Amino acid sequence: MRILVTGGAGFIGSNFVSYTLKKHPDDRIIVLDALTYAGNLENFDKEIWNNPNFQFFHGNITDEKLVKELMRNVDAVVHFAAETHVDRSIREAGTFLETDIWGTYILLDSARLAGIERFVHISTDEVYGEAEDHASVEGDDLKPKSPYAASKTGADRLAWSYWTTYELPVTISRCSNNYGPFQYPEKLIPLFVTNAMEDKPLPVYGHGKNTRDWIYVLDHCSAIDALMRSDGDKVNGEVFNVSSEHELSVLDITGIILKALGKPESLINHVEDRPGHVIRHAVDPSKINKVLGWKPEYGFVENIEKTIDWYRNNETWWRNLKEKQAEYKEWIKAQYGKG
Repeated sequence: MRILVTGGAGFIGSNFVSYTLKKHPDDRIIVLDALTYAGNLENFDKEIWNNPNFQFFHGNITDEKLVKELMRNVDAVVHFAAETHVDRSIREAGTFLETDIWGTYILLDSARLAGIERFVHISTDEVYGEAEDHASVEGDDLKPKSPYAASKTGADRLAWSYWTTYELPVTISRCSNNYGPFQYPEKLIPLFVTNAMEDKPLPVYGHGKNTRDWIYVLDHCSAIDALMRSDGDKVNGEVFNVSSEHELSVLDITGIILKALGKPESLINHVEDRPGHVIRHAVDPSKINKVLGWKPEYGFVENIEKTIDWYRNNETWWRNLKEKQAEYKEWIKAQYGKG
């Protein structure tokens, strides 16, 4: 299979590229990434760069000419590329609308014209808003609570419309919070791990009791792989929640990190809560379990420890971002008041 992976130099995208090249060595992977702040070529090791079935193109999904050229050479698309950070969307919503909605339109229409055989759109559990009295299911109303979530909701529904209008073979995944190696250190787990290693405060929004549904990134990759390779009559035009059904609060995660690193709870710093902060995100994966037989393979306890160890053993990777990337330093200062 020849696959275009948009946003493939980001956290989940780069893990998916590595996963696919190992599991399906005859596949050809073309990565398109704009290399904005969270895209990182260091997420690809020498083995990937030396693989003749791997190609990288530096470009934006809003570049219609480039996208159409790449579409001519692939069978399938896995669309990760997006502006993804809730806090950033609160400060600068326009960029999210341009990338997440307009960029998705460019990809979908180019895929339609090229006759793409499978288009897997990576959505998010953020589109549901609050999971109040039950874990969100695919038929629930979409009530996004941040500009990021709203932009992803727009892209999600636009992708589905290309199935209903043009019969473009679109499949949509809505996954819970991912964790694992190569995650940009503005996100909770890598930020807190690296801050704790440096004996810096861990900024917890509000009371810290907001809960999220956590999944190891390679479980998400295996779910995407299943969606991409399953019979079209099972997945085309369908939405699938992806989750390991492991809910923990921000304070729970913080405690796990501090204990693993042998750091004191005095590093916890409660800061002003995020506007529109979702109290609970959780999704029910029963549909993908039943239709495709997919289930997560990785347990939380073992793999959160492996993730913490990865950041501990790859200090050069994250220091190159936290200490040398001006954009990161400016963001942290604007968000938390310190450089």
